[in-house]
Amino acid sequence: MKAHPIAGDSVIAALLAALELVSLFAMPGGVHPAVFWLVGAALLGPLVIRRRDPLLAAYLILAAGFAQLVTHGPNPQGFDARIRVADIALGIALYTTVAYVGRKQGALYVLWLAIGIAAWATWRMDLPESILPTLVIVVIFAFCWVLGEFSGARRAYHLEVERRLALLETERDQQARIAVGQERARIARELHDVVAHAVSVIVVHADGAAYAVRSQPEVAERAIRTISATGREALTELRRLLGVLRSEDSETDRTPQPGTQSISDLAERVRTIGVPVLLDLTGELDDLPAGVGLGIYRIVQEALTNTIKHAGPGATAAVHVRRVGDRVELDITDRGPGSPRHGLTPGGNGLIGMRERANVFGGTLQAGPHTEGGWRVRAVLPVTTA
Repeated sequence: MKAHPIAGDSVIAALLAALELVSLFAMPGGVHPAVFWLVGAALLGPLVIRRRDPLLAAYLILAAGFAQLVTHGPNPQGFDARIRVADIALGIALYTTVAYVGRKQGALYVLWLAIGIAAWATWRMDLPESILPTLVIVVIFAFCWVLGEFSGARRAYHLEVERRLALLETERDQQARIAVGQERARIARELHDVVAHAVSVIVVHADGAAYAVRSQPEVAERAIRTISATGREALTELRRLLGVLRSEDSETDRTPQPGTQSISDLAERVRTIGVPVLLDLTGELDDLPAGVGLGIYRIVQEALTNTIKHAGPGATAAVHVRRVGDRVELDITDRGPGSPRHGLTPGGNGLIGMRERANVFGGTLQAGPHTEGGWRVRAVLPVTTA
């Protein structure tokens, strides 16, 4: 009905038309059947477009109602004979005007209805006889007005809710884009430090090799091998850096960046806060590229930070980092009385940051409630080998 208003209103008009067939047996005397049905069609026909063009439909129905006063004429056959099913369209038109257009137009429409009711009551019956049917009609129209007020208020409320939801969705998308941009800028600064460190190592070893190439060829050979390995690693980090936008106007932290070797210290700091952490590091993690090691550390750091903030009192955490062939698998779980979180709460960017950091290195990250309770963060990062 809401998706196809014309179809729904056509059904209403058809049902009233079917009921109008019954009133054929109570057709006022002296009224030609063709006129009777023509006025009925004029009353019911505009209902089809009542929601598409409420004012046009309402005043077409009103015109048909005044035409009925003229064409049907005085009729002393009783109250039932003077009211036809099609006259319900006048009440529906009043309801539609109030609900879809507003009170001002609805009040004007009521004024025209009052004129029509007064004409109908004085022309077709004596004053004592007109009191009861007039009161009945007034009550019906008053009910239609109240129903229109209620429906209009509900429609206005739904429209406002939809508008606010649209604004919230837009704001959420903007916050997500801002969070991604900030995280990429941070990653770019960290990778910049990694590459800067590699270049510094290359320069130092190149100078040493130049001095030792004649007197100590073994030392010079080791320096050249170090230069080669460091250069390849720096090239790998530079390829990742090209895909990340870096904010040039922000200050760069020049302190040494942590890696997988710093995860033990991180777990110990979390334990001192009061959250027991089970740490499991498996495989060759010390020779990972500096950028990958830094990404692993940041993901573990963010996951444990969220555990401290959201898991609640008495929470515990388990961190499993293992290298399997050319990839590193991370599994961070926690258990506590806290509610679901990690970037799912308003203003939270933890999940966005972790996922963006994994994506930069070509990996994947999943986060959500654990099947055994608590929360789980699982990530897989490939290791780029020279």
